[in-house]
Amino acid sequence: MQRKVLFCAVAVLTGCSLLITMPTLGHHSFSAQYDAEQSITLTGTLTKLDWRNPHVYFYLDVEGAAGYETWAFEMGSPISMERLGWTRKSANLGDELEVEGSLARDGSKLVNATTVMLTSSGRRMFAGSSQIEGNN
Repeated sequence: MQRKVLFCAVAVLTGCSLLITMPTLGHHSFSAQYDAEQSITLTGTLTKLDWRNPHVYFYLDVEGAAGYETWAFEMGSPISMERLGWTRKSANLGDELEVEGSLARDGSKLVNATTVMLTSSGRRMFAGSSQIEGNN
């Protein structure tokens, strides 16, 4: 009987520890995905906003040499964005944004945003970047 209780206790603790640690296993570090030495500034039209954990993503159509290209931008978590003054309605589809950030290492059209400016108002906001100075 004591063995059965001990076995159940170990099983429950193991299960709980897996549930707690699993979300952190999928998280990436800034330097693994982005290159802080490759900064970029892009201006484009907001086409999509994904306001969900673990990071907020938004998408811009940016005019390039071969026409319009869709770029993805990663910001901080929804709660950190709200603490910085952002809401889901800070920018609307069709708004023109100017974004500064760091390019993805793999050459894809993905940027870790550092600042975002709504060009119509000139309002510039910090993007909750996962880049930490001195921790690249």
